[in-house]
Amino acid sequence: FCIFQMDTTQESYLDLFPLDAIVYLTPDSENVLEDIDPNKVYVLGGLVDESIHKKLTLQRAQEQSLQTARLPIREYMVKTVNTKNYHSETLAINQVFDVLSTYYETRSWPAALKAGVSSGKGYVLPD
Repeated sequence: FCIFQMDTTQESYLDLFPLDAIVYLTPDSENVLEDIDPNKVYVLGGLVDESIHKKLTLQRAQEQSLQTARLPIREYMVKTVNTKNYHSETLAINQVFDVLSTYYETRSWPAALKAGVSSGKGYVLPD
């Protein structure tokens, strides 16, 4: 059982941390997050919007000259056959947080992805 301390501030992460320490998590990144580096600051690239804007968080990170990464969903999970033929690697902020916190505890991407990626996203762990 982990407890996380969270501080809130009006200041931008760009003013609080060195640029080379920030990793902006976005499903559109070409870089796969392979491990969590305790010396890095991970920004969950979130949008407060019900629609999915392709590459918007990636574009924002690039404009700020930040490193980017995506969760290793397609590396560890497989697409399911579903009636809507729907497959999405875009997760809600709480789902990304669940994945990251579970990975931090277990050091297992399958366990972490199972904890945060709902079957409604069209991905499951292989049998």
